[in-house]
Amino acid sequence: MPMNANGPVRYAVVGAGWISQEAFLPSIPQVENSVVTALVSGNAERSGQLAEFYGIPHVVPYEGYDRMLADDICDAVYIALPNSMHADYAIRAMKAGKHAMVEKPLAVSVEESEAMIAAAEEAGVFLMTAYRLHSEPGTVKVLDLIRSGEIGEPKLFVSTFTFQSATGNHRLLAEHWGGPLQDIGVYCVNAARHCLGAEPVQAIAVKGHGAGDPRFAEVEGSLAATLTFPGERFAQFLISFEADDTDTYRIIGTKGEITVEQCYDLHFTPRIWLSKGRDRHAIEVPDSDHFGGQAAYFSDCILTGTRPVPDGEEGLADMRALLAIEAAAKTGQPQAIETPARDVHPNADTVRIVPRTERRLVF
Repeated sequence: MPMNANGPVRYAVVGAGWISQEAFLPSIPQVENSVVTALVSGNAERSGQLAEFYGIPHVVPYEGYDRMLADDICDAVYIALPNSMHADYAIRAMKAGKHAMVEKPLAVSVEESEAMIAAAEEAGVFLMTAYRLHSEPGTVKVLDLIRSGEIGEPKLFVSTFTFQSATGNHRLLAEHWGGPLQDIGVYCVNAARHCLGAEPVQAIAVKGHGAGDPRFAEVEGSLAATLTFPGERFAQFLISFEADDTDTYRIIGTKGEITVEQCYDLHFTPRIWLSKGRDRHAIEVPDSDHFGGQAAYFSDCILTGTRPVPDGEEGLADMRALLAIEAAAKTGQPQAIETPARDVHPNADTVRIVPRTERRLVF
């Protein structure tokens, strides 16, 4: 049946890989305003098992995608494909009148990102970049502390995000614009932009390819970047597919600092400390399923006709920074970034608290 004004919003999940299995599909039964009605995948056996497990009525091969879009079985798509496929599948959906939530990075180029934004505008639908942390209460609490002046003027952002990537993952393939910058560096860029409340103007970076590690024949194994922001403020981050797990950032202001651990990983509630001189205390925040919160927020946007904060322009802003960092690491030269100022940031209106679940099927 068609979507009604009260929902639920019907999603087609496009791509049945790890992130769909581990995070998106398990979260939706926890969300009242959302339901998965179709699963689009190239693996019929696996998608059939997932559909049975979650009670999804439609299993669609990739070659049946356009037919599925033409039929009245979904209102929105969640695109969880390799980066190189985001634009194609999102644009096709939006031209068919479907809203699109697209995993980050939004696409592989500025041109693709702009084409996606244009397609959404022309079709009168919403395009949302899947920044799940914009709906996570701990992340927004940090931004509220900064905006309220708790640490004075934010001057510095420092982050590490690292883990060991498995051999054979599509994120290690150049053809899909893989690598740690695109996969996890985007989290650092997005966090820095919102914590400093501005757009970066320059990037410098260096990279390594794992000192002969065969995993990194096509993409870098590690990368270090520095972004310059207006007012001579700086963000630095280290990212890696070849180091042990780390997941943290610090925002240092003129009157204090905020430290956040387990800040990016979907499995954890962030641990937050506010420090002023010798005074350091923990900030308590509620736990929430990141993907459930994200879906609940996007569905609310669809049902109320409210443009999502992490829209296509948000994804494009990060895209410009990522491309500049990539060019800086390749050339050894600083790269200018030209992104219009954005006055929209995650806030209390983007937060949704959804209980976690252990019920999932992961192959």
